[in-house]
Amino acid sequence: MLSFQILDKIKTGVRTGVCSSRNIGVLAPCLQKASDPIQQLFVDKIREYKQKSNNGKNLVEPSPELEKELKTELEKVAKQYGGGSGVDMTKFPTFKFQDPAIDPINMEK
Repeated sequence: MLSFQILDKIKTGVRTGVCSSRNIGVLAPCLQKASDPIQQLFVDKIREYKQKSNNGKNLVEPSPELEKELKTELEKVAKQYGGGSGVDMTKFPTFKFQDPAIDPINMEK
């Protein structure tokens, strides 16, 4: 008698756990659509920043000193890595490979 009651309680508990997990699964898409006002404000600011920076291509509200410093740093990096005036550093370098001259007389076997 006692074992029957224990088994019945376990079975009821398992059913309750399965049903509650199914309810959470059904409600998940509804919960994803809910928006927090703070999160929405954050997303709006990111979109505004993206628009001001021209999709990340330009600095947002730069000062003349900052633009000058950026230009000098880019020139320094270009000189360090083989660039210079008129050299496009965004272009992939071209390589020329030549076959080595093989002397058939001095070849080792």
